[in-house]
Amino acid sequence: MINKKTTLATVCALTVSSPLLADDAISHGIAYNGFTGIFHTPSAEVMDKGVVDIGYSNQLEIRGKYTDGHNFTFSAGLFDGLEVTGRITSSTMHDNMFSYDSKGQIRDLSFNAKYQIPFIPKDWFSVALGAKDVGGAANNYEAFYAVASKQLWDFRFSAGIGTSDTLTGQLDGAFAGIEYQPFSWLSVLAEHDAEAFNLGARVTVPKEWLYDIATISFNSRFYSNTELADDDTYWGVNISMPLSDEAQANYTKPKPAPEPVVHTATPANTTPEFTVTTPSNSRSLATPKAPSVKQAEATSSATATITTEQNNNHQIHSLKNSLVNDGFENIRVGISGNAQIIVEFENSVFNRNEIDALGLVLGRITENFADGNNEFIVRLSKQDIPLLQVNGRLDNYRRFIDENITPDLMINTQFSGENIANVSWADNTPSTSPYFVPRLTFTPSLASTYATELGVYDYSLALQADLHMPLWQGAGVNITGQVNVANSDHFEEGKAFTNARQETGIKRAIVYQTFALPFNIYNQTQIGLFQDYFDFMGITNETVWQSPAGRHKLKAKFGVFDYKDYNVDQRDYSVFSYRYLWAEKDVSFHVTGGEFWNDDSGYLLETKFWFGDANIALSYSDTNIEKVGISFTIPLTARKDMNAGNWQVKGAKSWTHGVKTRIGESHNALDFNSAFIPISSIDLDKSFLNQDRMSSSYVYAHLARLKEAYETYK
Repeated sequence: MINKKTTLATVCALTVSSPLLADDAISHGIAYNGFTGIFHTPSAEVMDKGVVDIGYSNQLEIRGKYTDGHNFTFSAGLFDGLEVTGRITSSTMHDNMFSYDSKGQIRDLSFNAKYQIPFIPKDWFSVALGAKDVGGAANNYEAFYAVASKQLWDFRFSAGIGTSDTLTGQLDGAFAGIEYQPFSWLSVLAEHDAEAFNLGARVTVPKEWLYDIATISFNSRFYSNTELADDDTYWGVNISMPLSDEAQANYTKPKPAPEPVVHTATPANTTPEFTVTTPSNSRSLATPKAPSVKQAEATSSATATITTEQNNNHQIHSLKNSLVNDGFENIRVGISGNAQIIVEFENSVFNRNEIDALGLVLGRITENFADGNNEFIVRLSKQDIPLLQVNGRLDNYRRFIDENITPDLMINTQFSGENIANVSWADNTPSTSPYFVPRLTFTPSLASTYATELGVYDYSLALQADLHMPLWQGAGVNITGQVNVANSDHFEEGKAFTNARQETGIKRAIVYQTFALPFNIYNQTQIGLFQDYFDFMGITNETVWQSPAGRHKLKAKFGVFDYKDYNVDQRDYSVFSYRYLWAEKDVSFHVTGGEFWNDDSGYLLETKFWFGDANIALSYSDTNIEKVGISFTIPLTARKDMNAGNWQVKGAKSWTHGVKTRIGESHNALDFNSAFIPISSIDLDKSFLNQDRMSSSYVYAHLARLKEAYETYK
C-alpha cells in the first residue's frame, strides 16, 4: 500500500506543477476492452480515420471476477467517426481447453464498434453510441452504451449510460470518467464503470521520438475499490500508427481554379492607345532597304516552322529518354501535325498504384515542354490492353504543378483519337517491350486460427514466389510455388489443422488471355493447374463491366475443375457481383452471390475502407453458415520497384490477412472455406484494373497524389 500511495502522490505532484494546455486536444487512449476510453469505460472520442492500434493488457474478466490473463485488441478508425475493434481474451496462451486440467478457462473472440454522432459542433461536446462483443456465438462481454464527452482546459470529462449482462456489472448503468493531461506524454485517469471506482495513469512515447512511425503508450490501473479483482494493479501497452502514408488526408487538396477575369470592353467611340517600347540602349542607325511584306512573312514562316520542328523533335526525344530512365515500358512519344503531344506507356515500377505512374508521366511532359500550351494525350496500357486516357493542356497542368490549382483534365477508360494524322514519333518504335521479361514476386502465404480451444494463435507460414511472364497482347504464363517456413504445433503433420497447412510445392501453374472489349468490358480466361488445397486441373473465366466513370462495376466469374489423378471429384463455381465506388471517401461496397467453391450457395457482403494503398474490409456472408469478419490489405513492396530491364524482382502489391467468426449459432466451430473463391496471382482487378481503382472518378478524387508523385520522383 505504501508503494501505491507513493505513486499516487508523485503523479499528483507532477500534475499540480504542470502548465495548462488549453488549446491542445487531449490525446485518447485505448481501454482494456479495445474501444477509445479509460480502463473499462468509453469516451465519446473515436480513432482518427486510417489509424490502427494493436494492444495488449493483462486484465481478464471471467465469471464475474477480474484476474490475470491475456487481452489482445486490434482497433481501427475506418471512417470519420467510426471505429471498430477485434478482441481476443484468454486465460492462457496455449492450454488445450478440451483437457480436464484447463477446466474453467476462457478463450473468446469478439468485435466492438463505436460511432461518433456527426453535426454536433466540436466546441460543444461529442456524443457516441457503441456496442461491445456483438454478433458472436458466445457473447461473454456484450454491452451497449451511449456516452458524451467534453474537453475543458487539460481535462476531458465523459459520462454515459449502458446496459450489460456481464457478471461484473461493468457498463450496466451510469458511468463516468475524467482524463487529465498536464503534459503531452502523461495522462491521469479516473473512472466509475458503474460498479467500481478506478484510478491510474497513461504514459505516451511521442511519435516524433520513433521517427514518425508509431506512437507507443503504457497504462496502468493502480487503484480500484472493486471487490471483484484478484489484484488492484493491471497494465497495458498499445502501439498506434497510420495504416498508410499515402492516405488521401495526407495530401494538400488542390485549390479550385479562379474565376476568369472579365475585362471591360473599350467604348466604341474611344480609340485604344498603343504604346511602343524601345530598348533603352537602342541607337539611331541607317536602316537598310526593307524587303517586301510578303517576302518577310514567307521567310519568317519558314524559319519558324523549321525551328519549331527542331524543338519538337528534341523535346519528344528528351521526354522519351526520361520515361525510359523512369523504368516505364512500351513507350511511344510523338507530336501530331496540329502540335498535340502524345504519350503511350505501360507501368511496371509503380505497382502499388498506377496513379503514381500517371502523375510522374504528366509531370515529365510539363518538364520537357517548358513553354507553349499544347494539348497532350497520355495513354496508359497493360500488355497492350488499353486502360486509361488523359487529355489536358500544358499551361493548365503547369499551374497545377506550380500553384496547386485544380487541373482541367478529361479522363476516359476508352482510347479516342488513335488515328491522329501526321504524328512524328520519337525513334518510330516503342522502347522496352514488356514481353518475355520474367517478373518474380515474393510474398508470405499464411494460414492461421485465432482464439480456438487449442490456442490463442496457430499458424502455418510459407514463402511464396510468383513467376509471371507476359507473352503477347493480354496473355502470359504464371507459376506460383512456395516453401513452408514455420508452423505452430497444431499445423504439424497429423495434428488438428494439417489439412490447412501451407505445403511446399507448386500451388498454381496457369496460362491466361485477356481481352479489352467495347463498352468498358474486359474478359480474362485462365487454364492450368490449381493446387491450393487439392490437385485440380481447371479453367476459369472472368468478365467485368465498368461504368464510364468507374463508380459501378459488374462482374461474372466461373470456374470448372477436375481432380488431376482421379475422375471422382469435380468442382465448379459461378458467382456474380456488383461494386459501387465512393471515390471521394475511398470506400467501396461489394455484393457477391451465387455458388461458391465448396458447393455452398448464398451471398457475401463486403465494405472496403481505403487508406492510400491499404484497406480494411468488413464482411458478412450467409451461405451454409453465417459469418462476419474483418481483414486488412497492405502493400509489401516499395512504392517504386526496381526497373524491369531483362528481369524484375519485387514484393507483393497487396497482401491480405483477416479473421472471421460464426454468428447466429450457439457454437463457434471453425470454418475455413465457406463463401470462398479460389484466387490467382493474376486477375483483372489486381493485374489490370489497379486493384479496382482504374477509373476517372478515382483519379479525380486523388489529383493531389498526381502532383505529389511527380515531386517525389522527378
